[in-house]
Order: sequence, then structure tokens, then C-alpha cells
Amino acid sequence: MSEYIVSKEVESYNLKLEDTVDSLLQITKKIGHEELSITVGDVKDRIRDPYMFVIVGEVKAGKSSFINALLDSKEEICKVAPSPMTDTIQQIVYGEKHQITEINPYLKRIEEPIEILKEIAIVDTPGTNTIIDHHQEITEKFIPSSDLIVFVFEAKNPYRQSSWEFFNFINEEWHKKIIFVLQQKDLMEPDDLIVNINGVKEQAIKKGISNPNVFAVSAKQELEDKKEISGFKDVRGYILNNITGGKAPYLKLNNNASTALNINEKIYSGVIVRKKQYEADVMFREDIKKTLNEQEVRTVRQIDTLVESLLTTYDKITTEKEMEIKEGLGFFSLIKRSFSSMVGGNQNAKQWLDGLSKDLESNLNNALREKLNNGVIDIAESIQDMGKIVDAKIKNSQTILRDDHEIFADIAERRANVLRDLQKTFSGFLSKSENFYDERLLSESNNLAPNMAAGGGIAIVGVILAAVTNGMVFDITGGILTTIGLTFAGVTIGLKRNKIVGGFKEAIAKGRKKIERDVLEKLTGYTSKIKARIDDNFFNFDKLLKEEDQTIQYLDNEYARIDKELKEVKTTLEKHLS
Repeated sequence: MSEYIVSKEVESYNLKLEDTVDSLLQITKKIGHEELSITVGDVKDRIRDPYMFVIVGEVKAGKSSFINALLDSKEEICKVAPSPMTDTIQQIVYGEKHQITEINPYLKRIEEPIEILKEIAIVDTPGTNTIIDHHQEITEKFIPSSDLIVFVFEAKNPYRQSSWEFFNFINEEWHKKIIFVLQQKDLMEPDDLIVNINGVKEQAIKKGISNPNVFAVSAKQELEDKKEISGFKDVRGYILNNITGGKAPYLKLNNNASTALNINEKIYSGVIVRKKQYEADVMFREDIKKTLNEQEVRTVRQIDTLVESLLTTYDKITTEKEMEIKEGLGFFSLIKRSFSSMVGGNQNAKQWLDGLSKDLESNLNNALREKLNNGVIDIAESIQDMGKIVDAKIKNSQTILRDDHEIFADIAERRANVLRDLQKTFSGFLSKSENFYDERLLSESNNLAPNMAAGGGIAIVGVILAAVTNGMVFDITGGILTTIGLTFAGVTIGLKRNKIVGGFKEAIAKGRKKIERDVLEKLTGYTSKIKARIDDNFFNFDKLLKEEDQTIQYLDNEYARIDKELKEVKTTLEKHLS
């Protein structure tokens, strides 16, 4: 009955852990990390496997003999002294009868009807110093799903580099439970053996194992039934006290949860770097926008100064003409002009006003055109400076997540490509003057003054003046002055003069407003258009930022959820193991 309850309880933990590890698997697929996907997939597939021993060590260290002696089998389960050229990984599991299945050219499963294999499985690996292709790669695939790593050293020389390098990989990457076995102790003098045992302990402590378990054994003595001196009694005692006896299923689950936690942490350590890169990129992008806005404000101020200068020139010229009109429309000036035109061929009043109107328009056009052309060129250069500043900022953008990152190399490479394309595109954009110099706007500026003058009524000042003065007051040749009397004529001319000057002022005011409105609209519109052109270069970069924001939020949320679930599982399991 109790076995059924334990079995049912373990099964519930299996289901919960499988679900959580599947979520972790989805993350690895989301981030496109194929190697991690395979690793997490293996962990998920092995959750229900027995507690797994992975035996590692150099060729000729005595790993196969150690396994044969540990299993106390009458048969040679693992061939002793195999040729490294034909060696494979051997997974030894429980089966009702002896059976060997070749999984692939580098891995075979051996089933044996040995009682201890109901609680544990053993993986015999090639030597850590093997030269056979794929061995290291396949061995490393078993490490994440392992529950206990057994490092087997040749007792005479437990300091070989390849074994300790592989230890570094296991300990730093996966933090697995490890024990050390010095095999072939029968070939050593007792005192020398003690020296090597202590040497292994010291080396393990230096590498972060606080209380290393080191066993000295002789498979030869064990198989010769010299069990009291073979050392295997201590190894079996360790296994019984720490693994078997009902603990194995919980230890297996706990180890799988630890492995999943380790992978989740590994991914999130990369997420932290990825997040820093995203935040730096957002700041970079905001800085670009701020720069564009600040440059636009400066350019608009420049435009305001230009408009002010244009209006000052406009006011000066129109004021001079207003004074000339007032003076020319005086009673005696008109009389004098009329008589002079009759006897000397000088301009009459109507001709004078027509000429005054043309002269006003010409003066305005010439003065405004020059200022406007120079102003447009200055503003175009200012806007081009905007582009140069942005170009410098692109080239100096900060790279935190690099394309050799363990987890997020792909996204780092993609970001680097987007940034590289941005630099290339923007440099090309910057090199084309037409992107900053509107030929149409400049050509329009040549005609801007007369066009605005016409729209504002300045061009028809002459028509207004002519219409107002095209009456009997100025028609001296008709003899009307004589008819109506000089005094009445003077009063009439004064009234007409005020009307003429009022019409002139009204037309000038309209023209002034149009100059101000049109120049502001055209140049600020031009500035906004160039700013938008510059900003359009960031389309792909902005798209990447949007995707990064969504992905990082997803990874943040999933990390927190998976971390919580796995820690809850571990807390529950550790109660069973305490």
C-alpha cells in the first residue's frame, strides 16, 4: 500500500515537473537556441528515468572495470580495455533479460536483470582524452540529465589535465553532485595512495567542492571476491545512504528540478544582458529623437530670424514709397506735374503712379529675393548639420549584447546587422545633397517675393492708385480745374489723397502678412519634411525595438513563473529527503 502511495505521489511530481520543463522548452524554442532546446528536451524526456550515474574519466582509468565490479555481475557487462577507436557510450538500465540495443553508432543501451538497476541507471562514457569524433559532444548531452557524476581516476596519476578540464565544465556549467574514485588502488603502495587521495581532495576543494567524497577502490580485488579490501563497500554504503532505499525517485526529481532551475537561470542571465542592450537602444533612439527635435527648434528659430529680416526690409521699402506717394499726391505737386507733362513731356500723374507701383514691386522683389535665397541655403546647411550629428550618434551607439553571447548570439547578430544596415543607409542618405537641399523650394524662392506680393495685393497697388486717380481731379487737360474752381479742386484732391494712401497701406499690410505666413509655412514644412526623412531611416531599428520589448516582457514573465514553480517543487521534494 505504501509503495502505491509513494508511486502515486512521485507521479504527481513527475507531471508537474514535466509541465514546467515543457514551458522552459518553449522558451528555448522562442529564443531560437537549438542546443538548449535539445538539452531541455532531453531533461524532459528523462524525468521518469531511473537515477542516473554518469561515469567519466580518461581512457585506461578503469571505468568499465569499476562498473562491472559495482554491479557485482558474473558477466562482463562493460568490455574491459576496449579500443578507443571503437568505443561508444553505454547506457546500462534494468531489463528482465540481457539485451543490447544500438541507439546510434555512438550510443547503445544495455539492459540487465540486476536489482540495483531498478533504482539507478549507469552511463559509461568514452575517455575524456579520447580522439573519437562526437564522443565529447554526446557525453556532454548526458550531463544535464545526470544525477551523480562519478569521476574515475587512475590511482597512480589522478592529475591528468583532460579529466580536470572536463570537471571544470561539469562543475561550472551544471553544478552536479560529484564523487571521485581512484581506481586500481591495488597497484599503489598505501602511503602513496593516501598522498593521491589527499591530492584529489585538495584539487576538488580549490575548484569549489567544499567536502569532496573520494573513494579508493580496486575492481580487480572486488571481482576476485576480496571485498573487505577492495573499497567497494564504502562506495555501496554511500549509494545506499544517499541514493537508494526509496530516495532515488525523489533525488531524481530534485536533480531534474535543479537542472531546469540552472538552465532557467542561465537563460535569464542572458536576458539581463539583453535587457541592458534594449534599454541602451531605447535611450539611443530617444537621444536621436531629442536631437532631431532640438535641431528642428534651432532651425525654426533661424527661420524666425529670416522672416524678421525679410519683414524689416519690406517695411523699410514700403514706408519709403508711402512717403513718396503722400508727397507726390500733394495739391501743388499734382498741379506742377500736370502742367509739366503738358509743356515738357514729363510724366503726368497717372504715369507717375504706374511707375511708382512698378518701382515698388521691383525693389521688394530684388531685396527680398536675395535675403530669401541666402536664408534658404543657410537653413539647408543647418538641417544638414542635423543629419551629421545623427550620423555620429549612430556610429557611437553602445553595444552590450555581443554576437558571441552564449545564449543570445542570434539576436545580437540580428541587432548588429540592423545597426550596420542603418549606418550604411544613413551614410548614403547623408551623402546625397538632394536629401537636404530642396531645389524646388530654392527656385520658388526666386519668385516668392512677386508671388506673395501679388497674393497680398502689392502688385495691384498701381491698379488701385490708377483707379482712384482716374478722375476729373487729375484730368488737367480737360479744363475741369477752371470750371470747378481751384479751391474746390484742392479739397477734392485732399480727400482722394487720403483714400489712395489708405488703400496703399491696406494692400501693404496684406502683403506683409502673406510674406510672413508663406515663408514660415514653406520653410518650417521643409524642415519637418527633412526631419521625417531622417527619422524614416530608423524604421527597421524601431521594428526591432518593438519586438525586443515584447520578447523581453515574455521572458521576464516566464522566468519568474518557472522559477517559482521549480522552487516550490524542490522545497516539497527536499522535505521528503530530509
